[in-house]
Amino acid sequence: MGGFRVDALRLCALAAALALAPLVLSGGYHLTVLTMCCLHAMIAVGLNLLVGHAGQISLGHAGFYGLGAYTTAVLTSTLGLPVPLGMAAGVLAAAAVAFLVGVPSLKLTGHYLAMATLGFGIILSILFNETVAITGGPSGFTGIPRPAVAGTPLGDLAYYFIVAGSLCLVLLLSLNLLHSRLGRALRALHTSEKAAQAMGIDVARHKLFVFVLSAGFAGLAGVLYAHYLTFIAPASFGFSFSVELIVMVVLGGMTSLLGSVLGAFFLTVLPEFLRVFENVEVLLFGLILVLCMLYLPGGLAGGLAALTERLRRTARERTRSGEAADG
Repeated sequence: MGGFRVDALRLCALAAALALAPLVLSGGYHLTVLTMCCLHAMIAVGLNLLVGHAGQISLGHAGFYGLGAYTTAVLTSTLGLPVPLGMAAGVLAAAAVAFLVGVPSLKLTGHYLAMATLGFGIILSILFNETVAITGGPSGFTGIPRPAVAGTPLGDLAYYFIVAGSLCLVLLLSLNLLHSRLGRALRALHTSEKAAQAMGIDVARHKLFVFVLSAGFAGLAGVLYAHYLTFIAPASFGFSFSVELIVMVVLGGMTSLLGSVLGAFFLTVLPEFLRVFENVEVLLFGLILVLCMLYLPGGLAGGLAALTERLRRTARERTRSGEAADG
């Protein structure tokens, strides 16, 4: 079975699970956690394209997330633009700024590129905090409208399906990209930029494209986040969240888009389970991450694939044993 067909079947299974999840997990709290999982997964998928497949490290993706959120918040609340227009502008703003930042910074490689994107993220975080008249400063931005149908704002369940549907579309687009000629060029880029260039691949153009696309996904998550909570604050878009996004990608599996979704869900849900441990919550969180990194070198996706293969092997051995006993 072709690689794309396998990925498409996995995506269908994920879409079905996301559609059925609200039936199993009742209550507003669970729905909020699920929605946040989908938003984080959306950014992690974009970051996986950049880090896992193109080999470029970004420590500033929380900034693009915040840029999308603040752009739509200001346009729809302060200036009174329609919500769909504000959301589209938020995504475009994140992508446009990524283009402007990417042109000079993507000439750097390795740690230098990581430092450049880190600096960009810090600049945006300072702007969110200091431009009080526009963003509300550290106190946050309130009164962001929910999208409405016939004048009635969408409820949490309807909004969850919009976010989950957006995640599936982002995944479908990304899988198509990876199985195209462009995806093969990105993998060549990850292996060796010089070798890719020798094969006729325009390295600068491909790096810029995937950087802008990845930032656009983060911007999309940002606008959906802003109109879901109707409140945003700079603390949600700081450096620590950029690091958390990288951990989601690494923990999920660097070369697997669906693994990034697993990583995002795992790291979003885990703190909710650890709340009962109060003072040792952070220690347990770190310990679990260390254990995952030690015993799952291929990430959650690799561990899941190994478990599936082991179960198949066990089933085959039992079938042979049964046939031998019958014979």
